[in-house]
Amino acid sequence: LLLAASHKKRPAAITECCLPHSSQIYPIHLPLEKRTRRALLICNIEFEHLSRRNGAELDMEGMTRLLEGFGYMVDIHRNLTSQEMAVVMKDFARRKEHLTSDSTFLVFMSHGVRAGLCGIRSSGENSDILSPDTIYKEFNNEHCQALLGKPKVVVIQSCRGDRIGSVMVSDSAAPAVPNPGCDHTFPAGLEDDAICQVHLESDFATLHSSTPDTVSWRSPVIGSLFIHHLIEQFRNHAWNSDLQELFRKVQYSFGKFPRQLPAQERTTMLRKFYLFPGH
Repeated sequence: LLLAASHKKRPAAITECCLPHSSQIYPIHLPLEKRTRRALLICNIEFEHLSRRNGAELDMEGMTRLLEGFGYMVDIHRNLTSQEMAVVMKDFARRKEHLTSDSTFLVFMSHGVRAGLCGIRSSGENSDILSPDTIYKEFNNEHCQALLGKPKVVVIQSCRGDRIGSVMVSDSAAPAVPNPGCDHTFPAGLEDDAICQVHLESDFATLHSSTPDTVSWRSPVIGSLFIHHLIEQFRNHAWNSDLQELFRKVQYSFGKFPRQLPAQERTTMLRKFYLFPGH
């Protein structure tokens, strides 16, 4: 009786904030036999004006096997212009299988510049370039409602500039000056209308092969270092780690190769995503 009485007196704010663990994880509603996971893989290898991406075949084969092992049917497209990539994405976003899926992977491999991914007719910074904005537009909650509230995992293997991503660090460097803080204010008087609204660009998780303005490294023997490390970390840890922890493990695996560092960007995941829930 004393426990019951104390429970009734507990402030509502405390009980509401203690959400069950399951509510913090993306749900998997359908059983395996009814689930229709689809993944999109675009890999540009041959170009009209740029060098051939030797070793990219290994990346494509390795990522296909990895995603198929996770239960995704992989739609593979090779050697596309930026316009063709946009059309392929639009068609993939409309696939009816997304209605009975819990997530998707969107994998892009190509030469790249600061502005985006190179199509096969690219010859410089401003010709035949696919902006990353196009990816998020085609799969946001306005244009791809079949994936509303479901993880959309974006993996991009490309250079993002021509700089080497390492620097010599001195132990005598002056301490950094912190940036002045800023107050976050919200407009008063917000009300909840009957219309349901959602974030335009929620539930994305993006991992680039390198930081902005820097190069990504590829070997003709083992393929791209980024894809090689990603496959290794996912195979070893996907059974018990959520997606963003897997991303962190991929980043950490580059600790002994300071010329390149994968970067998580434009990630708007609201929950944890486990490829194998229940473990």
